[in-house]
Amino acid sequence: MSKIQNAFAKGKAFIAFITCGDPNLETTAAAVRVAVENGADIIELGIPFSDPTAEGPVIQGANLRALKGGATTDKIFALVKELRKDVSVPMVFMTYANVVFSYGAERFMAACQDVGIDGIILPDLPFEEKEEFSPICRKYGVDLISLIAPTSENRIAMIAKEAEGFLYIVSSLGVTGTRSEITTDLASIVAIVRQNTDVPCAIGFGISTPEQAKEMADIADGVIVGSAIVKLLEKYGENAPKYIGEFVKSMQEAIRGM
Repeated sequence: MSKIQNAFAKGKAFIAFITCGDPNLETTAAAVRVAVENGADIIELGIPFSDPTAEGPVIQGANLRALKGGATTDKIFALVKELRKDVSVPMVFMTYANVVFSYGAERFMAACQDVGIDGIILPDLPFEEKEEFSPICRKYGVDLISLIAPTSENRIAMIAKEAEGFLYIVSSLGVTGTRSEITTDLASIVAIVRQNTDVPCAIGFGISTPEQAKEMADIADGVIVGSAIVKLLEKYGENAPKYIGEFVKSMQEAIRGM
């Protein structure tokens, strides 16, 4: 069992997404630490990219602020190495195939192994093309995390059978961002996943309130929250970690039924 799967062993997992370098890498480090202190089971770190096609305006804005502030892939690897001195929960990268390509896939995954990154999510990598990366990921012990969208339909079983780390179930069509309600029949997607793999699944995209988090956790093994956390960084800047800690605590308590 991978380190990521172990994070689901103690109950419903809360996965916090943070864009690296927004507004700066020091604030990112503080936000990660406070999220873990308040119950985040896995940290998803976004490597900023100039054309983040899966992202809504909130995370797009965070990407642009981070790039403008000088965040680079090398600086983010150094950040993770520093975090690993005291952060033990699994950490995964969320970025785009072009970022990995331009860095050099072998060099990128070797660096992931070196600094302690457990998995990677590439939302623009079609499942049918994952063999381009999966042998290199396996070589360096990095789980290549697949996404299942409402449009995956007859591909759900196939994707589930080859899942690593956890399965990222996209709650709604479209890009990331908070939503007032989630209407997708997620229970039927999760049912197909469970018939085909023991790998845990977590639901993301659009979850922003403890009530939504509880509803999603009742269906799946975990909940992923990004835009709601990034909004706090946008609003409070370097003072955001305090508010992120309070938010993560409220979400974790909701999904664990405390």
